[in-house]
Amino acid sequence: MEDTYASREGIEQALYSLLPTGLAGVDAARGHARLRTLVALRWLAVIGQTVAVLVVEFGFGFDLPLALCLTAIAASAWLNVFMSFVTRDQVLLRGGEAAFQLAFDIIQLAFLIGLTGGLSNPFLLFLLAPVTVAATSLRPRYSALIALLATSLAALMPVLALDLPWRAGESFSLPPLFEWGHFAALTIGILFFSLSSIRLSEDEARLVRALDAASIVMAREQKLSALGAMAAMTAHELGTPLATIHLVAKELANEFDEEDMRYEDVRLIAEQADRCREILGKLSRSREAEDIVHANMPLSSLVEEAAAPFKGLGVEVSVIYSAGENGEPRVPMIRRSPEVLHALGAFIENAVSFAETQVRAAASWTDHQFMVTISDDGPGFAADVMPKLGEPYVSHRSEAHLGGGDMGLGFFIAKTLIERTGGRIATRNRTLPRKGAIVQAVWPRTALESLESDRRQINSLSVET
Repeated sequence: MEDTYASREGIEQALYSLLPTGLAGVDAARGHARLRTLVALRWLAVIGQTVAVLVVEFGFGFDLPLALCLTAIAASAWLNVFMSFVTRDQVLLRGGEAAFQLAFDIIQLAFLIGLTGGLSNPFLLFLLAPVTVAATSLRPRYSALIALLATSLAALMPVLALDLPWRAGESFSLPPLFEWGHFAALTIGILFFSLSSIRLSEDEARLVRALDAASIVMAREQKLSALGAMAAMTAHELGTPLATIHLVAKELANEFDEEDMRYEDVRLIAEQADRCREILGKLSRSREAEDIVHANMPLSSLVEEAAAPFKGLGVEVSVIYSAGENGEPRVPMIRRSPEVLHALGAFIENAVSFAETQVRAAASWTDHQFMVTISDDGPGFAADVMPKLGEPYVSHRSEAHLGGGDMGLGFFIAKTLIERTGGRIATRNRTLPRKGAIVQAVWPRTALESLESDRRQINSLSVET
């Protein structure tokens, strides 16, 4: 039992250390951009720019440097044609390659805007598009370079840009203060969209990594449960032939004198058959056996099983149980859930690591729900950590409790497993002057309660016994 939980803790720590370093699948894609996506976006830009230039020139009758504008647009189109011939559409561009293409898009767009009024051009805001794409798909260093490039080109427009196109014989110019206000709005927009896109992308990647880790842990728990069921089935199937071997060996032993050399061989066969039966008996009684008896257990026994590996570690771990308001006196039977066992074990393990002298796991029930409340007498949750509990990575021990401890991936996995079984988690600190943290898991009775058919089978087994 202790080895099982030690292995669980080792897996969580290994995942915690490996996933953020880019070994997970989500990180393999982070920092890359699909060429097909960039080509498709560039074609949209080419179409939109072409339509805008032609409408302004021929629809509104404004005087544009049409040849230069179409040349700039053609440069983007030719880049797309070139990339389509030399590479495959599904290729993932490395960070530097994608950043180079986005830098080209910004330069091309800034040149086109500079030809058509610079900071006075209302289409200036389209410089945000390549910056947002970079912030969403590339590493922060490339995103910062793209944002800096866009801001620098916009800052040069008051000096290098042509006047805003207008009707022949008329002129229109905006005050410099308005243009600089336009530049300030663009700069703020670049900063906002870059930072928000980077943050959202990192949060999404972190969440995906943590969910992957939770899936791995859950798969392992289910595998252990399946191995237990296989062990129980094996013990049941081998019981009959071993009993036959033992019976025949005893009958043969009775036919030989003790001085006969064959007597010792037959007696050894009987002893080894007995030993095999004892081993199989232990397997069939293992806590992992998923037969009808072990698949259902009292709520109190489930909490006891989750807390057992952490007793005797220098902190008193006590398990209590009682009926809540309108709850039946008898301890209810529930389905033995590997998810719940793992989650409660993680919460109890965390409480033991912070407690000074005592950890208490209290199970209670009402007519409508089950509750398990785990409390300790340690320093409690830090105020700045409380809003972040349940997120994938609180990361450092010093951030988790006032006294330290890792509350990132392990807490997230436990919370996710509780929610997958239909429950919810609540966390708080004990009311002063008492010290310590409280984690409470609550489920509707229908989420965990054993099926009535299971209960009848258990009762029938008990009667037969």
